[in-house]
Amino acid sequence: MPFARDQWYVAAYGSEVGRELLARTVLGEPLVLYRTEAGEAVALADRCVHRRYPLSESRLEGDTIVCGYHGFTYDQTGTCVFVPGQQRIPRTARVASYPVVEQDSFVWVWIGDRERADPTSIPRAPWLDDPAYTVVRGMAPLNARYQLLVDNLMDLSHETYLHGGYIGTPEVANTPITTEVDEEKGIVYVSRHMDDAECPPFYARSTGIQGRITRWQDIEFHPPCLYLLHSRIAPQGVYPPAEGPDSDAFHAEIVYAITPSTENTTYDFWAVARDFAIDDESVSEYLYQSNHTVVMQDVTALNLLEQVIAAEPDKYQELSINIDTGGLAARRLLARMIGSGAVGAPQ
Repeated sequence: MPFARDQWYVAAYGSEVGRELLARTVLGEPLVLYRTEAGEAVALADRCVHRRYPLSESRLEGDTIVCGYHGFTYDQTGTCVFVPGQQRIPRTARVASYPVVEQDSFVWVWIGDRERADPTSIPRAPWLDDPAYTVVRGMAPLNARYQLLVDNLMDLSHETYLHGGYIGTPEVANTPITTEVDEEKGIVYVSRHMDDAECPPFYARSTGIQGRITRWQDIEFHPPCLYLLHSRIAPQGVYPPAEGPDSDAFHAEIVYAITPSTENTTYDFWAVARDFAIDDESVSEYLYQSNHTVVMQDVTALNLLEQVIAAEPDKYQELSINIDTGGLAARRLLARMIGSGAVGAPQ
């Protein structure tokens, strides 16, 4: 599977990157991440130029990495500053460094042509750093290709069947969606507004709502990496006012950063930000455990689906229906980023 390389991807949460060397692979590129003594996040290629020893298995000395095999030492730009046994440092003794931006609790890296790395093009998830919200978060690796997770998140009808007892109810599958594409900005919008729905345990236990609800799901997908689900929950029949704050509803901003690791593995960074019960640790613990369970249900399903796709014959014909319009639009925008106009099944 080809990748859209000249794009920003999430490599880690900011809280994961510190003075311990962290290994991540993004778009098939092994990276080592760390912080300088001044707190700046750094991403370098995770291979010593000498004998390819992983720098993530080495050690920090100040702001330099000392290779744990033969002692080649690299500064934060990837330049080799020490070679054992000789004074002259070969001109080619350097490892790639990658542009890094920290924003909204994520560490974003740019794998492509660094001259095209524009930090202002990184999409926002401001709730993850907003004191008016409380956030739970995690990361789950998938042994499945990136496109499968994109398809999964763009079609939430699977909540009814895969996540019953947590976030799924019959109305999610049975309510039609609307799909819009902003071709200029490259964003896919998918909305499902349920006027009279069962309240799933995920929201009943966290909000305290008893009885049926008005439940809105509004998706924004910013290819290739950031997925936002604006979730509005209110007692049945309660809608936003024409003006002013929507204070009679509960809001959850559900964020996924979907980062291809290799052709058949993916990082699933997930977070749930809420504007209710923000000081209630029991709600945070419940939402963390529940969303972690939901994510792992997806991981199990997509890992299984990866095995099925890997074993099937070439050009297997899949069937798409109305609920797939958002996913198909996402595929098309991703194909355009990659440079191919083809739209079809995950390959």
